[in-house]
Amino acid sequence: MSSLAHSPQDHPGSLGRNLRGLRKARGITLKELALKIGRSVGFLSQLERGISEPSITDLRRIAAAFEVPTSWFFMLDDQDTPENKFIVRAGARRHLGTSEEGILEELLSPDLGGSFEMFRTVIEPGAASTELLKRDTEEAGYIVSGEIDFWIDGQHFHLKSGDSFRFDHKSHRWHNRTDRQTVILWVVSPPVY
Repeated sequence: MSSLAHSPQDHPGSLGRNLRGLRKARGITLKELALKIGRSVGFLSQLERGISEPSITDLRRIAAAFEVPTSWFFMLDDQDTPENKFIVRAGARRHLGTSEEGILEELLSPDLGGSFEMFRTVIEPGAASTELLKRDTEEAGYIVSGEIDFWIDGQHFHLKSGDSFRFDHKSHRWHNRTDRQTVILWVVSPPVY
């Protein structure tokens, strides 16, 4: 079974693999990341290969560089096993955001490698995107439950449970005007987190 109550230092191989996936998904070179966090390329390379272990200060700097919570690095599986390369257990998902922010995203993909990533997104009642988003991605989603107002390339759509969407390199924003959570399965290619 997986547990989330441990540090990333317990499993440097998993941490390194996920750090490499995150860095590549964001299109950042080792040199660029090294400059952002004030460390050497060699240190980051060793970290990604599981040879070195980061300090909590290093983790905070890396998290800030990628604009993810430091907790992202504490949500690794108990063991670097063959299963962890393919399977994500319900209790072992990594989270981004909080219900207080109005949106919580859980990574459903085992890691950030590959050509796409999949999320379970929960949007709280009354929550809205704070800005118009436009990413160099193709995105698709399925409304599992609830309703959402969605704008794609300036066009408004009201989506309900069972509806789905797809767009490619288009601006978008959303607003949950209801008094219930909206749950969306969201696929993004290439990965952005």
